Amino acid sequence: MGIRFCVLGSGSSGNCTLVASEKSAVLVDVGLSGREISRRLEAVSFRISDVGAICLTHEHEDHVAGLKVLHKRHNIPLYANTATVEAVSLRGKCKGLRWTVFTTGCLFEIGDMTIEPFTVPHDSYDPVGFIFGNSNARVAVITDIGMSTSLVREKLRPCSAIIVESNHDEKLLRDSDRPWSLKQRIAGRQGHLSNAQAGKLVSETAGPDLRLVVLAHLSRDCNTPELAISSMKRALDEVGRSDVQVFAACPDRPTPLFTVTPGKAEAS
Repeated sequence: MGIRFCVLGSGSSGNCTLVASEKSAVLVDVGLSGREISRRLEAVSFRISDVGAICLTHEHEDHVAGLKVLHKRHNIPLYANTATVEAVSLRGKCKGLRWTVFTTGCLFEIGDMTIEPFTVPHDSYDPVGFIFGNSNARVAVITDIGMSTSLVREKLRPCSAIIVESNHDEKLLRDSDRPWSLKQRIAGRQGHLSNAQAGKLVSETAGPDLRLVVLAHLSRDCNTPELAISSMKRALDEVGRSDVQVFAACPDRPTPLFTVTPGKAEAS
């Protein structure tokens, strides 16, 4: 069996992604309420009791809002690196949680999946992306990243599917009425990828196994799914990869449940 995944919600209002194999199910980030995560899991035929772990990319509120409820009410184990654990623990409402601490750059296993955390540039303590793998597929999750790096490109090349941030259209951000300091932070090297930057990253790393790209963390005010998808498809077309499917995640509902197997990606 390959790997199944679904972006349950993505955006500044909350981020959460389900990644599952035959024997394991993991949530990457839990930026929605526990009740809402349970509801969206049920929409794709999973239950909260199926979830065996929560893996955090970083400590921002739109990635950890449901953490305490899910851990204490449902006893779901928590995984993060040392700096993220410390940053989350500084929040009064998240004190006293039990953690399994991983080392960024070192593989670990949950059930029958390997998980590889790797460093990404973002304005938090020690942010990571993840590669989920088994013998049939590799899926990357990179929802907050300010710029491409050689390490990120190296990790993406063998992947069958990539969930990647495509936060803003550069012109819409530039022309928006947001404060100049916020525009600078978003567009900076520790901020968020634009549509053009996401397209460049994926087109440069689209290996022979890549079948599917899901665009995440779209800005509500400075982007649209249509702009993000067309930008990514244009970048892939330019390198001869029009065969790669492209979807955009939404903040208010889950994507289809995707299944990635050797040479194939399907939505259900």
